[in-house]
Amino acid sequence: MSTGDYDGAQYDAAHDLLRRLNPKHISQHLNGICTLVPELTEDLLASIDQPLETRRCKKSGRDYLLCDYNRDGDSYRSPWSNDFDPPISDGTVPSDRVRKMEERANEAFDVYRELYYEGGVSSVYLWDLDVGFAGVVLLRKAVSPNSKTEGTWNSVHVFEAQDRGAVTYYKLTSTVILHLGAKSETIGGLDLSGYLNRQTEQTLPAHDDAGQIVNVGKLVEDLELKMRSLLQEVYFGKGKARYLEPDEKAGSWAVLNSCPVGKIAKDIIGDLRSLQRLTDTNKERAAHQDVINSMRA
Repeated sequence: MSTGDYDGAQYDAAHDLLRRLNPKHISQHLNGICTLVPELTEDLLASIDQPLETRRCKKSGRDYLLCDYNRDGDSYRSPWSNDFDPPISDGTVPSDRVRKMEERANEAFDVYRELYYEGGVSSVYLWDLDVGFAGVVLLRKAVSPNSKTEGTWNSVHVFEAQDRGAVTYYKLTSTVILHLGAKSETIGGLDLSGYLNRQTEQTLPAHDDAGQIVNVGKLVEDLELKMRSLLQEVYFGKGKARYLEPDEKAGSWAVLNSCPVGKIAKDIIGDLRSLQRLTDTNKERAAHQDVINSMRA
């Protein structure tokens, strides 16, 4: 971070303010701060993750996600075609080796998205480093809004992979932006929004480029599952999440899990992303099949 043109305390105060405001409107809040203090714009846009937007690749016909990592000026690069929209002649693209890894990663995380999210959009963007490479994995799922419920899940996983001989050092920073909304006669209006950030570092063996993609996939899967579980516990944990009944006296609280709010919120987040690890799900399915086979025998 460069603080040559402004006081570092302003940057820290902006971060602190954004952490306290509703994550649902983080883009609006971020634009407001950048308007008040333009000197912070570059560093804030580089460090604050925002809800993802979707665009369709004109060449491949497939959807992809927009972020600061695939942007060059006012154009965005598609991970499927490697073309910029709007077209530019001097856009920054990865080297041939990293581009091939990017193509593999997009296909792999497209399968991951379908298995865990059963819908939504995913995109992976990679770029070269002096020693190794770096990238970002983006995932977005939205529950089709209706008159009663709505929900969106945005996850941004930024990583770097540094080659160290027979092993590779990985550093992963993950952010989840979650919004849940519901309306009913019982609860009135419900608006839950969360912004969670976690980081992990590991050194793993990687014998080839395919092994690099596998390692990144495992790191993203593990950290995303932990964050999904933490969000579940924060919002709907055993008696910890509570809300105030509007017609009750101050200080009298009702447990979220015992009211319609808990069920509605759990249903929405359950539609957004699976909580169980895929390997565990496959084991359960295999066990069920064994039981069925034995009964048939």
